[in-house]
Amino acid sequence: MYKILLLFFVMTLFACAPRVTQSGKASYYANKFNGRRTASGEKFRNSKLTAAHKTLPFGTKVKVTNLRNGKTVKVRINDRGPFVAGRIIDVSRKAAKRIGMKDEGVANVRISYKKH
Repeated sequence: MYKILLLFFVMTLFACAPRVTQSGKASYYANKFNGRRTASGEKFRNSKLTAAHKTLPFGTKVKVTNLRNGKTVKVRINDRGPFVAGRIIDVSRKAAKRIGMKDEGVANVRISYKKH
């Protein structure tokens, strides 16, 4: 019985982790970065659902919502950036396409993730 209660407590604790949101501008990687190493050490691939954020730990899963059309995508942080003032996240080309921002290049977005 003790193990069941402990398991329930741990599951409740993690399920109730607060969600953090941030709003700002998103951009996406140019093709010239495809194949280059990211700050995490892995190769960048525009065909994957990844992103760059200035401070979030590598591996953090982030939901990105395009505020113009409501489309969302989940990405994994594997790089640092963006390094342009006013931008909060750089997403891969595949992620940009999923949320309908590929043609514009920059979009107003909301990002959300669980704080651990």
